[in-house]
Amino acid sequence: MASGLASPVLKKLEGKVAIITGGASGIGEATAYLFAEQGARVVIADIQDELGQNVAKSIGYQRCKYIHCDVTDENQVKSLVDFTVKTFGQLDILFSNAGIISNSDQDVLTLDISQLDRLFAVNVRGMAACVKHAARSMVENGVKGNIVCTSSVAGKTGGKKRTDYFMSKNAVVALVKSASKQLGEFGIRVNCVSPYAIATPLMTKLYNKGVEEVEKIYQPFTSLKEKALKAKDVANAVLFLVSDDSSFVTGHDLIVDGGFSI
Repeated sequence: MASGLASPVLKKLEGKVAIITGGASGIGEATAYLFAEQGARVVIADIQDELGQNVAKSIGYQRCKYIHCDVTDENQVKSLVDFTVKTFGQLDILFSNAGIISNSDQDVLTLDISQLDRLFAVNVRGMAACVKHAARSMVENGVKGNIVCTSSVAGKTGGKKRTDYFMSKNAVVALVKSASKQLGEFGIRVNCVSPYAIATPLMTKLYNKGVEEVEKIYQPFTSLKEKALKAKDVANAVLFLVSDDSSFVTGHDLIVDGGFSI
């Protein structure tokens, strides 16, 4: 017989602690809010201090902390993980999301190697450092955790420009596949999410256009017409990958592209 009382909504990340790099804006910000809504305590890591502090304040300092972290510096990455464990007692989830795009077209004939080095320092070396130190913490503390890295549909192919970006996102997929094989014995799942183009602050700045203008550039190339990919769509995909809904999924590249790559 029904009691007439509504059942409490089961939060998918209740009791979990998550790190989100690049969490001050764009996909990382949307994921921080979603994780907090689903019961997680969140540490946002970024180099955009004012934006990061604003997100943490909006979520609530009891559930969310901001820490400045340049992922190209391995010592800062280690300090980020140490801070998280010291503050919240554990680390269950890493969403390694920080990434950049070069300012020039970066075709192979005019490739600026210094720009390539900078991009790889963030998108590849920084990603590897985050996975390394999060995984070490999980293994040392006996946590059967979840790691998700942000790749891109660019990680599936090549391009007529932005060669270094395409290279870096292919490398992320390789990192995830290797890490998933190595960490499975510890009960740690490692996956990646590969979004299509989103009108994040990074993209609007790159094109020097508004959100709707950027969306109109990419919209015609997907199968889902009259719909643009939003940061929240990617956040939902990440939530799936770190929750028990995907408990037997590892080494997977979840493409969120509206059919673009078909």
